[in-house]
Amino acid sequence: MLRLLGLMFLFCAIPAHAGLFTDDEAHKQIEQLEARVVKLEAANVQIKGISDQQVKSMLDLQSQVEALNGELRKLRGQNDEFVHSLQDGEKRLKDFYVDLDERVRHFEAAEEAAKAAAAATPAPPVVAASADPSDPAPQNRAYESAYALSKAGNHDGAAKAFQEFLKKYPDSAYAANAKYGLGNAQFAMRDYKSALETYQELLVVNANFAKAAEVMFNIAGCQQEMNQNTAAKKTLKQIVAKYPASEAATKANQLLSAAK
Repeated sequence: MLRLLGLMFLFCAIPAHAGLFTDDEAHKQIEQLEARVVKLEAANVQIKGISDQQVKSMLDLQSQVEALNGELRKLRGQNDEFVHSLQDGEKRLKDFYVDLDERVRHFEAAEEAAKAAAAATPAPPVVAASADPSDPAPQNRAYESAYALSKAGNHDGAAKAFQEFLKKYPDSAYAANAKYGLGNAQFAMRDYKSALETYQELLVVNANFAKAAEVMFNIAGCQQEMNQNTAAKKTLKQIVAKYPASEAATKANQLLSAAK
């Protein structure tokens, strides 16, 4: 278009200046004007190309920014979910230790019932100064003494008393409860290795122990304190599988959920 206008202008201008220019000069000026027109057209095409490229680059950049903003929103959402899950897990773990501490300080109703039943048994007359393993009265007194120490928070004294009881009355009806009390005292003193061994031995010797689920739960606690996390998780799963209706299974499920 510019070229055509230039030529028209040229043709219109030539008659007005016919007396001033020769034919050669006119042709020369025409060629110069044509060359300028060609340059202008090329420059216009180049400018248009650059403009289109810039627009495309800006659109691409905008798309990238929007995509990055989307990823950022997604990551923020995931981070919020992770923080919430971590807080929930910490709360469940805290509840676990609070409950375990309560178990260490207070034996459950089954032990109280066992003591009451033993106390109701008439004591035979004492015929010798040495203890008779078959006499329930000394056993009862020895067990109650160890239990009282544990209840008072004297875990070291309780551990020694339970150990002495088990040594003196290995076949006593209180033996399983005494071993359970020993494990709890050891756990309270943070002797997790000894507590773990005591609990495991208890389940081997007394597979049908009434508090087996609780013992396994305490075993998981020892394993966790000793950084045996894989073993602790396995023990918790065994509790859920073997004692699904127990309170220990409920708490085991909570811990397993928090660990995910």
